[in-house]
Amino acid sequence: MPQIVIENLFNLTIDVPRDGGKVIEIIHQNGIDWMHACGKKGRCTTCKIIVKEGIENLTEPTDREILFKTQGRLKPNERLACQVQILEGKLVGRVADINKFPHIKYSE
Repeated sequence: MPQIVIENLFNLTIDVPRDGGKVIEIIHQNGIDWMHACGKKGRCTTCKIIVKEGIENLTEPTDREILFKTQGRLKPNERLACQVQILEGKLVGRVADINKFPHIKYSE
């Protein structure tokens, strides 16, 4: 079963359901707040996840992600949580400092 691990949320580990879904939806279904200023429509980069491991386990970048990469708004190891799905294995990621919520305690 695929897993999502959020390093700076105390290595929070989420098992991905069989029917999968977008990374942000899986995170939200597990009661974790994750920023998404545009309503999960791929119009901003506030939901980006910094991928530390497992980028090969993800779906190919969407047109929106490619656009933001060409604009320099997404680095090669960043994906939009509202656009990407995990196909297999493990995704280890981090919440970007700029996208952290003030009401959540983060680890290093």
